[in-house]
Amino acid sequence: AHDEICPKYPMICEGCAKKKIPREKYVDHIKFCSKFKTPCRFHVVGCSTSVEKEKIHDHERQCSYEHLNLLLHFIMGIKVSLESLQPQTLEVASQKLQVLHQSLRELELKMSQLSGGGPASVQGACALTLATSFTPLPSAVGAALELQLQSEKTKVAELSRRCQELELKVNTFENIVCVLNREMERSCTTMEAYNRQHRLDQDKIELLNNKVRQLERTVSLRDLSIVEMEGKIREMSAATYDGVFIWKISDFTKKRQDAVAGRAPAMFSPAFYTSKYGYKMCLRIYLNGDGTGRGTHLSLFFVVMRGHSDALLKWPFNQKVTLMLLDQNNREHIIDAFRPDISSSSFQRPVSDMNIASGCPLFCPLSKLDSKNSYIRDDTIFIKAIVDLTGL
Repeated sequence: AHDEICPKYPMICEGCAKKKIPREKYVDHIKFCSKFKTPCRFHVVGCSTSVEKEKIHDHERQCSYEHLNLLLHFIMGIKVSLESLQPQTLEVASQKLQVLHQSLRELELKMSQLSGGGPASVQGACALTLATSFTPLPSAVGAALELQLQSEKTKVAELSRRCQELELKVNTFENIVCVLNREMERSCTTMEAYNRQHRLDQDKIELLNNKVRQLERTVSLRDLSIVEMEGKIREMSAATYDGVFIWKISDFTKKRQDAVAGRAPAMFSPAFYTSKYGYKMCLRIYLNGDGTGRGTHLSLFFVVMRGHSDALLKWPFNQKVTLMLLDQNNREHIIDAFRPDISSSSFQRPVSDMNIASGCPLFCPLSKLDSKNSYIRDDTIFIKAIVDLTGL
């Protein structure tokens, strides 16, 4: 068809997708088109990748190791072929030389026979006839032999030249293989050095990670110590040493909601003392009640704690305790008081951090706190405890 040979037929470049390229200019276009895919320069040694022209250098740089391997296998294959070919070629040449020498000896023998004459009994007519018939023969045979000899010499010379060329190529390829082997050895040495350095870096990273974990544990312990010290400082700053303690509970609404939801049903107050070396005590409050007062009353309890001077004190604890919810208008405080039951374990000398709480489960009806009242102001209430120091 005309379209298949027309030089003006519009074609599309497979690389850049440019359209309407005349067939007569298509070859020139793909020579310079940077998007046209062309076989890798190492395709003759086995690389099957086709790459855009603008990326051919990136491909050769990234695949240099694979190209070296392909080239090495190709050269080794040529070397093996040459090594297998060369002895056969030399053997053939040697055989041809032997055949030529044999032919030359036979020709020389024939020449001597032709030039030497026959027996004496046929010297007459036969000799004349022979002389007449074979006089031009020696020169014709000699010329033919000379041509044949010259032809064989030319063949021998051509075989020798080809053997020399093959030997030169073999030497060249051997040199290339030696260079490639040195490059491979250098690459292996470099890779081994990189691997050693990588292992050293990994060991250092592991060591640093261990140090970081150790430091994190140390920091965590320090944080715990700081929290503990801060708690002790708060406790010491809030502590009193005269048996009278006022506990300020802020964010009452939120803490009451937490108590109703069961997230934090009870709260402990900071510790307070009857004297510097006296009984150690605290309060425990249930903002949604406890026991018989759950859901209806605010429950308030008194707790005897283990102190540093317990060995010097009189046991069981037998001091009167007064508990109060303060009216912030100083009009009508809610007050309850009790004297300890000395038979109860709550007032014996503590064997753990604190004894079982004892006090008033029905201390204050929650209804008094739900309506408008003077006990809660700025979402804060105040609880007061008074320990009678009589007899201490």
